Amino acid sequence: MQSPTEEELEESIKQLTDYKNRLEKELTTISNKLKMPQKKLNSLINSHSELNKIKTILSKLNKQKENVASSLL
Repeated sequence: MQSPTEEELEESIKQLTDYKNRLEKELTTISNKLKMPQKKLNSLINSHSELNKIKTILSKLNKQKENVASSLL
């Protein structure tokens, strides 16, 4: 299997970041409608399993992108 290019990594990072932001916005909107305190919202976002998985994957993709970029130099 061929390693992804820097462009492919950037596109994946962009799409995942957009999805993460959309998910966080949905959580914020719902919690505002429920008049949840900000601390509770922050706790909810920090403990949300899907958001945590996305953050972990984004971190790995960014490291992989750095490795691809440095190997091209």
